[in-house]
Amino acid sequence: MEEKLLQTTIAQPQEKVSKLFSWSYASALNGGPMLAGAVISTYFAVFMTDTMLLPAAAASLIMFISTLWDAINDPIMGVIADRTNTKWGRYRPYFVPAPILFTFFATLLWVNPDFSATGKFIYILIIYIGYGMSGTMYTMPHMALLPAVVKDNEQRNKIIALSAGMMALMFTVGSTFTTTITGFFENMGFSNGFIPLMLFCGILSFFSFWTLFKTSKERYLTKIENTSIKQDLKRVLKHKELTPFLIVWLMASVGYGLMFSSSVYYVMYYLGRPDLIPLYMGIVSIGALVSMMVLMPIVLKIFKTGQRALVFTQVGAIICYTLLFFFGKSNLTFLYVVTFLASSIASMQNALVNVLVNDAIDYIQFKEGISANGLIASIKGFAQKTGNTITNSGILALLAVSGYVAGAIGNQPESTMTAINFLRFGAPTITAVILLVALRFNPVAKHYGDIEEMKNLMKSKAQED
Repeated sequence: MEEKLLQTTIAQPQEKVSKLFSWSYASALNGGPMLAGAVISTYFAVFMTDTMLLPAAAASLIMFISTLWDAINDPIMGVIADRTNTKWGRYRPYFVPAPILFTFFATLLWVNPDFSATGKFIYILIIYIGYGMSGTMYTMPHMALLPAVVKDNEQRNKIIALSAGMMALMFTVGSTFTTTITGFFENMGFSNGFIPLMLFCGILSFFSFWTLFKTSKERYLTKIENTSIKQDLKRVLKHKELTPFLIVWLMASVGYGLMFSSSVYYVMYYLGRPDLIPLYMGIVSIGALVSMMVLMPIVLKIFKTGQRALVFTQVGAIICYTLLFFFGKSNLTFLYVVTFLASSIASMQNALVNVLVNDAIDYIQFKEGISANGLIASIKGFAQKTGNTITNSGILALLAVSGYVAGAIGNQPESTMTAINFLRFGAPTITAVILLVALRFNPVAKHYGDIEEMKNLMKSKAQED
């Protein structure tokens, strides 16, 4: 059946997609916002515990509440986006205010007010919730936009690959050079280098989001039906065969997030070498860059489909993480080499799972005859952000339970050392195993041929119009 899909796709003429649209789509979500996200996911937990001096348990509660709410409001935004009806389209209008709100909240996160511990807790909770909601406001329409603009699988995958490369580049910069960049700003007279860094990310986002608004055209959407939100939800959620996708998105988010969020703690406390943080983060993030920009196109060419490529990444990750869990501390050279291999293999999962978003959108369009792009994107977003909740609050919660002492390099209890090693290499191994099991139940495979026929008819109609 997969061979039939490939033959059908190749036989059809490719759609014309402008390079400016491709680049603006790739850089809108994965440019300035991704750079800021890399910095926040890698350094913000440490900023809360070691700079703001919030207890790990309090920081964990902040992350749990804010990221859980962030996951819950995704479906709300998805439904709103699907029902938006303006002369500019359904999804495009949200790209105008996106960079304004993103810049405002991302910058305020790094302000350390002279409040009591309770005051700081409330302040960070409010700002982090605002940061998450601003991201939801543009992420759901962004994910929903691509299948509304492009139907050709090959063109979609090229744009997804370009987005993955941009994401990896921003993560490389954010994870590896943050201390250098913030130090540069502080040498210029800023008391906190994270604040001008966030403002720079905001400037990048203005260019990309507003260019995307200008260059996109929503061509492949059915008319908004006069049905209730409850009815639309039922029409999508009744397809329980899509549940494996939900599990895959969740596990991919947790596995990828742990790669970055646990690394600073691993080097600082498990290895006891805070001086190696920039080098180690460089190895992880450059491995991710190689994964997205070099290896992913090769892996897709070898394995033909996104699902097979995703299986390869998880098997490779399991092997590498198991070795690192037991032997990572024994030799630095071994640690660096195998960590680079693990990052190079595992990182592409974060992009490959986006292929499943488009598959799910096409599946619902085939089964129900409706364009539920925003709702499907929000379900993926819900799974991803639930994964972020598990990752961000889970790390801090496990550290708190294990007896973690902020700043106690070389003096952490053995229980904390075990917990850090598990978070860095043990937990991602478990997520990879679960992801592999879920992939065996992909519901779209048996309908590939029929779905491609539907898409080709839609392309023909769009060209006639």
